Amino acid sequence: MVAAAVILDPKRIPRGLDDSKKLTAERRAVLFERICAVAEVGVAMASPARIDRDNIRQASLWALARAVKALPLVPRLVFVDGCDRIEVACDCEAVVSGDALVLSIAAASIVAKVTRDRLMEQVGAACPGYGFERHMGYGVPEHQRALAALGATPHHRRSFAPVRAVCAGEADGAEACVDPRRIAS
Repeated sequence: MVAAAVILDPKRIPRGLDDSKKLTAERRAVLFERICAVAEVGVAMASPARIDRDNIRQASLWALARAVKALPLVPRLVFVDGCDRIEVACDCEAVVSGDALVLSIAAASIVAKVTRDRLMEQVGAACPGYGFERHMGYGVPEHQRALAALGATPHHRRSFAPVRAVCAGEADGAEACVDPRRIAS
């Protein structure tokens, strides 16, 4: 699970920022480069083990707080997409549908999604046969067939029912903050 925080310079906001779900992968990649060139960016990841231990919601909130802490500047105010606020060293506002309403949230959603997709491409290269580079870890039929045939990897969440069905082991993995600019495209 990848989370990002972005501080935009009001004088250098990239054109075309929008909810990452409304953009093509190609458009997100272009905007990712523009955002990283003009904004302050922090990214953090929650491991499958953390998600299994804490649940996806708590792991997401944890990763969001870590992404804010990874920023090179301390913000005065943080906007978070959704209903939940996070514990950070500044004011925080939750904004429902924030990625469609707040440009910094839209930028962060783009950075998080592109970073996640690039990581999944690397996981796909390291774990051939699963198709991570195509489905990005979503539980699509191709992924479920590979999981049944090949078993689970350390990248799989053991709390996810299809994974739980094929193995009973514990997930391993480490949380990390990453510089999204250093992940190969």
